[in-house]
Amino acid sequence: MPAKGALRLVKGEGYLMNFAQERTAEGILFTDQYQLTMAQLYFRTGQHEQTVQFDHYFRNYPDYGKHKAGYCIAAGLEWLLDWMKEAYFREEDIDYLAAQRNNHGQPVFQKDFLEWLRKNGNFSGITLRAIPEGRVVHPHIPLTVVEGPLIMAQILESSLLNHLNYQTLIATKASRIRDSAQSRPILEFGMRRAQGLGANAGTRASLIGGCDFSSNVGISQVLGFTPKGTHAHSMVQFFKAIGQDELAAFQAFAEVYPDDCLLLIDTVNTLESGVPNAIKVFEELRRKGHEPVGVRIDSGDLAYLSIQVARMLNVAGFPNTSIVLSNELDELVIWQIQTQIQEEASRYGIEPQDVLHRLVYGVGTNLVTSEGSPALGGVYKLVAVKQNNDWVPAIKISEMPLKTPNPGKKQGWRIYDQRGLATADLLSLDDEDPTQEDRILARHPSDLAKSRTIKKSDIGEIEPLLVDVLKEGKLVYAMPPIEEMRERRRLDIARLDVGVRRLLNPHVYHVSLTGKLWDLKQELIQSFVKSR
Repeated sequence: MPAKGALRLVKGEGYLMNFAQERTAEGILFTDQYQLTMAQLYFRTGQHEQTVQFDHYFRNYPDYGKHKAGYCIAAGLEWLLDWMKEAYFREEDIDYLAAQRNNHGQPVFQKDFLEWLRKNGNFSGITLRAIPEGRVVHPHIPLTVVEGPLIMAQILESSLLNHLNYQTLIATKASRIRDSAQSRPILEFGMRRAQGLGANAGTRASLIGGCDFSSNVGISQVLGFTPKGTHAHSMVQFFKAIGQDELAAFQAFAEVYPDDCLLLIDTVNTLESGVPNAIKVFEELRRKGHEPVGVRIDSGDLAYLSIQVARMLNVAGFPNTSIVLSNELDELVIWQIQTQIQEEASRYGIEPQDVLHRLVYGVGTNLVTSEGSPALGGVYKLVAVKQNNDWVPAIKISEMPLKTPNPGKKQGWRIYDQRGLATADLLSLDDEDPTQEDRILARHPSDLAKSRTIKKSDIGEIEPLLVDVLKEGKLVYAMPPIEEMRERRRLDIARLDVGVRRLLNPHVYHVSLTGKLWDLKQELIQSFVKSR
């Protein structure tokens, strides 16, 4: 569950909000004003309880500038459900809305509308389908499908996007870092550079996406993980300031943590001071029956230093101690470090693998802020309205074809080839079943000229992606533990073509519409244009 106070703000004279104010900021009013003004309009026109469907999806993968993702990892669903369970219009919320005034001093929200919100303003009528957390996801395929009364489905938009877009963004970054690190351990260190208490959501998403542990103590405890950490440069600085030295600082740390001794060795000079002093401490630990964990390097040429540190530790008889690297790491930097080690290690009389097998990566700022691509462009679009027990597809026209939503009630499918690798994601109308087709016409979502036919003989498996999560407000899906989400991510990644996983210029993964959905979309576009 999300940490309480995850959105806490600082008030006027520097005082933190009290509990009641927190509930206001983090409850049902954690939405945008225009959601509420639209809600009142629907109430005024008598359409407020009309059943509708919204799709939440993203249009493009994160683009980090120098490199780009070829897939994303779904995350954030459980925290959204926790929020929905607790969110409703309390008396305090109604009073606040009643006090709002327009430019002429008149109430923005009328009493009858507010009374409706008081009685009905919760998410008990919402039905929700979603792609489970930890799964690989691609553009245009809905991550979440929301069905329910128009007012509440509309009010849900802002919070849903907030909960799902950020965690999906960070889980994606963590997964790419995991790939780049070639499954070496990864520690998430991002708390100090995160946007406020959003650090907790970032840590959770990082753990889903591929990080092994986090330094963030509180949320690690909540999520069932052991927090990891060593010490800062300030510890060595303090000992030097009081007339002692780096060795004394290391000795003090080892005395307190003899079985968890991992020393930060770059405060003075990594090779001339840090490593020799660490070795002295490690030798003393071993004499006392303890084995050191390793060292951490937080500055300098991390690849070169890793080679030299590994060589020195080998000579001293510590061939298995870890070397933790930190300092603005991301997937590209880690890839460069590993490449440099593979090219240079043998020059210094050590095998590359003897260095690489020791490495542990501490990633912080570039992960928790998704450096280079700080937001996922997830959108929430109306796609269908229920009238007389029939679903009427809805569409929005854009001058940019890619931004025109795919209308109607739909299902997402993943098609695997005979090798067992994912070859395409397919979006169909809800009454279609591609598993029964001999040939699937797969159309590009927006380009008329691009299509292909997928033969049944070329298909190894077709899998539906969306699962039922809520039915009229009731949870019908067993939320898995994070370990299960991580395993789901691992399995999905293993079934991606290596070209899609590339850090640079990834292969384009095919996301397509069925011919039937494509035809419906084109008919609605033409009808919409003619009616203008």
